[in-house]
Amino acid sequence: MELSPLSRRLLPFLRPRVAWVLPMIYLVVGGALIGLAGTAPVERGTTDQLPAGYDATEVARLVDAFPSGRDQVAVVLFSADHQLTAAETTAVGDVLTRVAGGAVAPPQPSADGTALVGVVPVAETDAARLADDIDRLRADVRAGLPDGVRAAVTGPAAIQGDLARVFDGADLRLLLVTASVVAVLLIITYRSPLLWLVPLTVVGLADRLAAVAATHALSGLGVAFDESTTGILSVLVFGAGTNYALLLISRYRDELRRTASRGEAMAHAWVRTGEAVLASAATVVVALLALLLSAFPTTRGLGLACAIGVVVAAVAVLVVLPLALVVFPRGIFWPRRPAVGQAALSDDRTVWRRIGDAVAARPLAAALSGLVVLAVLASGLLGIRSGLSEADQFIDTPESITAAARLAESFPAGSTDPAVVLTSDPADEVVAAAEAAEGVESVREAGEHDGRTRLDVVLAHAPGTAAARADVASLRAALDDFPGTLVGGTDAEEADIAAATSADRGLILPLILVVVLLALGLLLRSVVAPIVLVATVVATYLAALGAGWLIGSQVFGFDRLDVGVPLQAFLFLVALGVDYNIFLVTRAAEEGRRHGPREGMLRALASTGGVITSAGILLAAVFAVLGVLPLVVLAQLGIVICVGVLLDTLLVRTVLVPAIAIRMGERFWWPRRLG
Repeated sequence: MELSPLSRRLLPFLRPRVAWVLPMIYLVVGGALIGLAGTAPVERGTTDQLPAGYDATEVARLVDAFPSGRDQVAVVLFSADHQLTAAETTAVGDVLTRVAGGAVAPPQPSADGTALVGVVPVAETDAARLADDIDRLRADVRAGLPDGVRAAVTGPAAIQGDLARVFDGADLRLLLVTASVVAVLLIITYRSPLLWLVPLTVVGLADRLAAVAATHALSGLGVAFDESTTGILSVLVFGAGTNYALLLISRYRDELRRTASRGEAMAHAWVRTGEAVLASAATVVVALLALLLSAFPTTRGLGLACAIGVVVAAVAVLVVLPLALVVFPRGIFWPRRPAVGQAALSDDRTVWRRIGDAVAARPLAAALSGLVVLAVLASGLLGIRSGLSEADQFIDTPESITAAARLAESFPAGSTDPAVVLTSDPADEVVAAAEAAEGVESVREAGEHDGRTRLDVVLAHAPGTAAARADVASLRAALDDFPGTLVGGTDAEEADIAAATSADRGLILPLILVVVLLALGLLLRSVVAPIVLVATVVATYLAALGAGWLIGSQVFGFDRLDVGVPLQAFLFLVALGVDYNIFLVTRAAEEGRRHGPREGMLRALASTGGVITSAGILLAAVFAVLGVLPLVVLAQLGIVICVGVLLDTLLVRTVLVPAIAIRMGERFWWPRRLG
């Protein structure tokens, strides 16, 4: 086998006698860093998850400066199946005073006499401590109640506490499930009881190093992140890292069939796959960094964290994994031990070559069939309803949501979470205008600070609903003539989040497409091929979003799609879909130089079909693991990406792209000529 100059320069480092040094340093130093540094804790800011530059975000920031502004509100609902007696009302008042630690407004009775509601401030701390505070409050309000009287805690603080409780032990649970899924699929892929341990160890350690590096970088730079950041980061590192490892190991196995030297085989495999992996990783990193343009601080943090994770994964696979593999003899592949003289995958009549031949026989029919399938699946987009409310965030409904529903039976629906108005205009005029707005039940002054008056406005409809957001729009319209007045609160925040998310999509989605298009153009030195490939990726995304919505709504009963899912799903599907494009077309270009564009594509499909399918199934399964967390948004994201990756792997990269390339011939590569 003739080695390139770069391959020859790599040979001294790939001798088995010295190759073990760097992997050992990686294990020891990496393990020490993980053990000593650990991941940086989440430091939750008031406006971290709100879009910058919007009224509700400014209200949340200003309210923070009010006396007790850092306190969140927990709403305690006391209820019974009968009208509460005077003695029971007195007992409830005593309980409320005790748990509040002093003077507190007496509980307010409902019109039907079956319920009382009180408000207890809860000191805002980090997510874990807030969840503990809510748990203690729930235990305290149930102690000493008369028989037949029940207590439940809801309100903004309780909802945030229940949301934080979802992530208790989530990182460990997600890591164990992800690692287990990857291990099982690697064993199935390699059909070896030993080989899978090498890439899993390298990528698993890279995952933990990425979490440490990313969280400390974000903390040091003052970039916000939340509990879901490390979970999504872990899934991405495992998915991308094992993708790169599968490509490298597949090519290494092929080269072992051509030479007796493990070092030479790895040097040749590294040179042939290094360009594809580097191009893929660089494209994904730049696409992820596009999230730094988001209006949301935590979205910016997610983009930077995941970019760091992909860099760590690529370095681990390109630097550590080749050396680790060379240390072991060919027996590591047992029982499918590669021997010199065996046919390479590109020369063999694999199932993928047979599929390629069938596609090549009728490429136009194959391409049209693939497009029809994608179009049918994309038709699910027509039925999408977006805007997930707080009540719909949880797969398992917590107490804060059930208590809010019970409270709405006896009190005005918006009592649990009123809108917040801050004004530097004459307060009496603002109150009068607010009270006249459609959808407003009541208005009360709730404090003054630094020339601003706070008004709490109870809306007519239940928090988190489209009707409540319409009430907010009506309130804002009524106060539009007051320049020093801002409307905030949960429903105003939801309205602003939807507007900011739409703006993010309009800015970031086209930017990601341009980045991917330019990266493919530079890699392939072509104009037509990148346009075709990006078009297939976009078609796959639309089909995945439509199919994902149908699965989520019809199978799992999700009523609405979270507004953030389309952007994040687009990012991961387009960025990761580039992997498979690059893996296929770079091999097709390599083979096409010797065999022509048609045969080159078929040989590329024969040699990469197995590894791309394995990588796609593995990546789809890894993202499906997000469903282990009982949060609807992560389940929806996992479903869409899982469907999209499977479509990309089994249909687009196997049938659609080869069919288009074969049909177009040399025109697919224009202006480049393979011959």
